[in-house]
Amino acid sequence: MKMAERLVKIAAKGKVPLIFKASYDKANRSSLRSFRGPGLAGGVEILRKIRDRFRVPVLTDVHEPAQARAAAEVCDVLQVPAFLSRQTDLLIAAGETGRAVNLKKGQFLSPWEMANAVEKVKSTGNNSVMITERGVCFGYNNLVVDMRSFPILAKTGCPVVFDVTHSVQLPGGQGKSSGGQPEFIEPLARAGTAMGVDGIFLEVHERPERALADGSNALRLDRLSGLLAKLTPIAKLVRSWSS
Repeated sequence: MKMAERLVKIAAKGKVPLIFKASYDKANRSSLRSFRGPGLAGGVEILRKIRDRFRVPVLTDVHEPAQARAAAEVCDVLQVPAFLSRQTDLLIAAGETGRAVNLKKGQFLSPWEMANAVEKVKSTGNNSVMITERGVCFGYNNLVVDMRSFPILAKTGCPVVFDVTHSVQLPGGQGKSSGGQPEFIEPLARAGTAMGVDGIFLEVHERPERALADGSNALRLDRLSGLLAKLTPIAKLVRSWSS
């Protein structure tokens, strides 16, 4: 709740539209002993309170088809995690809720393959689909972002989002947890914005070193305003060229 309040204020000050994202369950953790979250019922209730109190749209991951309906009762956007981006039953279940669906591109997929995932969701009659790039595997414990993927993904007709902070993650890089290179968040965010993406996905934490998940690749909260101030004029300039 504290983080949502801070983010809403920062976004309003910068005049940047915000969708608040949080996971009720971090089901894909490196270690069995890693923190996962409050679970479906408890997590969705927290998201309901955030949506109602701060009047902000909310997004969460769904990992199984049976979770989609419960999450859709509260959330404005359902997100299909990258590792599950080819799971047909999950994609269809998310689409059938009628909520917007955010498809995270699998680290193992080419950008053109995401057209198949989009087709699965749209087969339900739900055309509210967006695609999020989060890098592709490059050897062990490393991800890279191919900037060519953004215009390729845009050919699907879906809005394209750039998950900057997961792109600087080093999956499993610390053995029982993932590492990260947060020093590259800002340059990658600038580059993706210059490529004309429709949104930026950022994991933000007040003290990343104490975060229970993904702290090694998160942006410090006190740096968010400055980053948005740099990205906004880039986005306006790029849009002026295409208008």
